[in-house]
Amino acid sequence: MGKFQIGMLIFPDMTNLDFAAPLEVFARMPNTEVHILAKDRSAIKTDAGSFVPPTMAIGEEPPLNLIFVGGGPGINALLEDEEILRFVAETGLKADWITSVCTGALVLGAAGLLRGYKAATHWTAMEALRPFGAEPTDKRVVVDRNRITGGGVTAGMDFALTIVALLHGDAVAQSMQLAMEYDPEPPFQSGSPKIAPAAIVERVRAGAAALTADRIAIAERVARKNGWPSEP
Repeated sequence: MGKFQIGMLIFPDMTNLDFAAPLEVFARMPNTEVHILAKDRSAIKTDAGSFVPPTMAIGEEPPLNLIFVGGGPGINALLEDEEILRFVAETGLKADWITSVCTGALVLGAAGLLRGYKAATHWTAMEALRPFGAEPTDKRVVVDRNRITGGGVTAGMDFALTIVALLHGDAVAQSMQLAMEYDPEPPFQSGSPKIAPAAIVERVRAGAAALTADRIAIAERVARKNGWPSEP
């Protein structure tokens, strides 16, 4: 049996941890080969200022069992990037698993891969999923048939371990979690709008308001262009 092939899409202004946390898990998954894909072979600059080099350009990858898209500010440009959307749509329809973390779900949506599916994304971007015919779902990780989507940024670790469990069983996933000593004890109970103080929620919401409004407008524009109704 050949190796399980994973393709992870990277792009300018992506959130580094959206990509890095799942990569940390995928790289340790048994019998797996990970390909880091970009438009070309140039390193991309993340929203944190770090640089990530791809291992190959899109179109050079082998047939993929799993396609992954992370999120970040750069997502807005991707939502109307015909080359990227065509790649995600065509590759996704051939893959066994179609996956994302954070606002990467919006790219899956813009590629037409989430119509009629439940999906998670960053809590500030939930409404941007609706024009794509997806059902926003307020969970850390959402598995709906062969679509697996994670919530915002730090959900990438939970997301990837969920995939390991699906493919290799709970014992393998638990062993990997222990080896990485993934045992979070956050210093504050403010990691979700459900538990964070109201003033903190509003502060973060206000800070993301312009980016969120732009995402919703782009999503609606893409949906109109494709002739998608508001409901699948």
